[in-house]
Amino acid sequence: MTSLKPTNSLKKQLASLTVPIFIETLLIMTLGAVDTIMLSRHSDTSVAAVGVVNQIVMLCFLVFEVINLGTSVLVSQYLGARLNNRIYDAVGVALVVNLVIGLAISGLLCFGAVPILKLMGLDDNLLKEGIGYMQIVGLFAFFQALSLTLSATLRASNKAVYPMIVVGLVNILNIFGNYVLIFGKFGAPALGAEGAAISTASSRAIAMTVLAVILFRTTIPRFPWHIFKRFPVKELKNLLKIGIPSAGEQLSYSSAQIIMTFFINMLGLEVLAARTYVVNIVMFGYLFCIAISQGGAISVGHLVGKAKYRGAFILGKYVMRLALVITVSLSLALAFSGKWLLGMLTSNQEIIAIGCTILWIDVLVELGRPVNIFATNALRAAGDVNFPFYVGLASMWLLQVLGGYALGIYFALGINALWCMIAADELTRGAIFIHRWWSMKWANKTFVNT
Repeated sequence: MTSLKPTNSLKKQLASLTVPIFIETLLIMTLGAVDTIMLSRHSDTSVAAVGVVNQIVMLCFLVFEVINLGTSVLVSQYLGARLNNRIYDAVGVALVVNLVIGLAISGLLCFGAVPILKLMGLDDNLLKEGIGYMQIVGLFAFFQALSLTLSATLRASNKAVYPMIVVGLVNILNIFGNYVLIFGKFGAPALGAEGAAISTASSRAIAMTVLAVILFRTTIPRFPWHIFKRFPVKELKNLLKIGIPSAGEQLSYSSAQIIMTFFINMLGLEVLAARTYVVNIVMFGYLFCIAISQGGAISVGHLVGKAKYRGAFILGKYVMRLALVITVSLSLALAFSGKWLLGMLTSNQEIIAIGCTILWIDVLVELGRPVNIFATNALRAAGDVNFPFYVGLASMWLLQVLGGYALGIYFALGINALWCMIAADELTRGAIFIHRWWSMKWANKTFVNT
């Protein structure tokens, strides 16, 4: 009889991937939270403006994920099947394509900052704070495009420890840069939000450089220049076949979140600031879920590459259950600590009261989010790339956007109703994805034989 639990070797592999991904993700979240915490000492207006800008920037960064998500899946499956030459070709194509896309996105964010932020409905005070931050961060977005590709390749190659170390270095540099440039220390001008942007952009440039050196010294012998002579169209097609629906699902989610932020902006500065603080707090609640889901998806990809579908199914159940228990427990802890946590970020009692209520509603969100994060990653790693996109597109826009507008804005029930509809979306998708995983309809969709 086949064991209903993952083997010890699979658990060890999962742990070797999850621990560094956990630390890396924690540091990445801290990188964003540091900007928020330091800017909160500057003004709540800066926090609200930067929160809106970062949503737009992250939405644009999802364009890079079209290639990165495909890279991660192909590298993990090819590694399981021991197809090294195809790994080199896939990574080379990914780096070239994302460099071109990254330069285009940099131009869009830098030169389109004013009309984009006006379209988001920011008032004059928020607009003044947001434009400079968006132009600086946007101008150097192509560094992030390459960094994401390099990190995805290293993680899928069982070398997740290297991105973790690099992000740790970047955090230290960013904290120091923020301190100097936001508040004007050591003779530097006090630049506020623009200072945070300069620090963030510089840190990303350093991270990209270090990751490139590590990749070509540990994983790929040299850049596969031969792809320019005989361009591997097959690998590009596979990257796009995986990446377009996969990034489409994430693009749909982020777009829905931006629309929800637009709705929240209608409710006033205090509500928008509370939303920004809460988002930064709750991220730490599902941090472990992100890490174990990414580690589990890489392991699923390796198993699918070896045609061990039953093992992938058993590992998936184990990861899903563990992620759910830990995420909900942490969410409850954050809700109980909400007044204290928010009190460290702002002295505005109205913002604190709004935020505390949202944190309790968010416990419902975390009943569905862990399942969705794992399932979308694991189904993608197995080659079942279209199903998560279709489910996400329908649920997010019907429940979050339309339902959120109807209850929160049209019937004037406010931010609490909007957050309840976020929970309804997460729970609905969670139930659908559990059924999909148990059905095993994702098996035999591997890219190894294409």
